[in-house]
Amino acid sequence: MNTRIYLSSPHMGGTERAYVTEAFDTNWIAPLGPNVQGFEEQLEAYLGEEKHVASLSSGTAALHLALILLGVGAGDEVICQSFTFSASANPIVYQGATPIFVDSEWDTWNMSPDYLEEAIMDRIAKGKKPKAIIAVHLYGMPYKVEEINAIAKKYDIPIVEDSAEALGSTYKGRSCGTFGDLSILSFNGNKIITTSGGGAIVTNSLEMKEKAVFLSTQARDDAPHYQHSSIGYNYRMSNVCAGIGRGQMEVLDDHIALRRKNNAFYAEIFENTNGISVLKEGSSDYFSNHWLSCILVDPKKSSTTAKAIRLTLATDNIESRPLWKPMHLQPVFKEAPYYGAKVSEELFKNGLCLPSGSNLSDEERTRITTILSQFN
Repeated sequence: MNTRIYLSSPHMGGTERAYVTEAFDTNWIAPLGPNVQGFEEQLEAYLGEEKHVASLSSGTAALHLALILLGVGAGDEVICQSFTFSASANPIVYQGATPIFVDSEWDTWNMSPDYLEEAIMDRIAKGKKPKAIIAVHLYGMPYKVEEINAIAKKYDIPIVEDSAEALGSTYKGRSCGTFGDLSILSFNGNKIITTSGGGAIVTNSLEMKEKAVFLSTQARDDAPHYQHSSIGYNYRMSNVCAGIGRGQMEVLDDHIALRRKNNAFYAEIFENTNGISVLKEGSSDYFSNHWLSCILVDPKKSSTTAKAIRLTLATDNIESRPLWKPMHLQPVFKEAPYYGAKVSEELFKNGLCLPSGSNLSDEERTRITTILSQFN
């Protein structure tokens, strides 16, 4: 059998080992140290706009802390994009709050501004103004920033910007990860850069960053003994993992260019294929890192299905994956309110994520082309 082609595997740049070795040599094997500070400074410089970054153990941890910092608690409601990975929604439940799911729009596949406003108005009419909005840049594609943020501002509801998949993406030249009242990043093994696991919270103030760090290190009060006036969490990134991140930051722009090259590769394959489209930016306002390249099969125009393509790729040991199953269809969230139509359901039914790693070789692209050309 041919070697496995993964959907999105880690891609080391070569300098990560030096930072990790330094951590070992200096005995900084802890959730603090020079790599943690250095990684945060690199991220702050990359994002710009005087943002402050705290590196954490995961993007999920960052989302959880963001909700805590916004005062979300038991009985509150938080609006969340339905078409996303479960980590976007799970922290809402951690806090004892209720997720309110909102459908997508067809342009970016992200949260629909129309359904968002409908949800807000209806929840307010029911006597429960949402405490926050979690908006996601899915697959690296920026959401409709101006429309979504304008609605949030209109109703005075803070935005938690889920940029787990969008480091390096921009909207009108501004970096994703800078549009929310609080924003989060992920460095999971399959992301555009990785720290093995890991994530980060992005804030507008040093004070807010320091509070996030305090909560992420068990909320230990300033005392000679262990004293705690707040509930804390073991969410800080280790110096070893941050060392990997420092090396990865040195190749981030290269990884983005390679992921975008993959997207262009798929666009060329399906250029003249009736009923199969590749997710692309709708205008020059949007710049996606194309973390994952995705296709949508129109059942009214195509003679094949996303499932058929996925199973055929699998015969050559090539990994592909259906798009995210919407949260409002998940058994665990079956009782949660939902606002929208069936956009996200259609995306899930007819979409597919294709191999998108920045380390795809020419030989692997040839194998992929051989399979996909059967559907032209």
